[in-house]
Amino acid sequence: MNNIKVIYLYRDAGNYKKWAEVVFSNPERLAPEAVTKTLRDAFLPDGLFIAHQVRLPEAFFFSEGEATSDDHCFHEFAVAELTLEVTNDSHTRSISQFITEVEREARRGWVAFDPHDKLLQRIQD
Repeated sequence: MNNIKVIYLYRDAGNYKKWAEVVFSNPERLAPEAVTKTLRDAFLPDGLFIAHQVRLPEAFFFSEGEATSDDHCFHEFAVAELTLEVTNDSHTRSISQFITEVEREARRGWVAFDPHDKLLQRIQD
C-alpha cells in the first residue's frame, strides 16, 4: 500500500525556507491530487496554516535560537504525494484522519500567535 507524504515548509519574511514532511498511512487509497486539493481548500490562501494546531511538527528556524523580526507563526502547505516510505506521524493518523482534523480546525479558524511569545513560553516551560 502506498502512503501519503504531506510536504510543507516554514518561509520567513526573508524568504528563507525550512522544509518538513510527515508520512501518513493511506488505507483508503486516496489519490494524492485529491488530498492536495482538499488540504488547499481547508488552508488559508497560499496554503498557510498553523502547524501545531493540526499536530504537525513546527519547522521554525528559531526553535533553537531567538526569533527575529522576519519570523511569524504560519507554515505553508506544498503538496501531498504517494510514497513507499514508512509512516512517521507521531499520532499514527491515516491521511483521512489528518484531513478530518485539518477541516475541523479550518472551521474553528486558524489561531495566529506571536512567535516571540511562544519562544518565551518554551523557555519558561
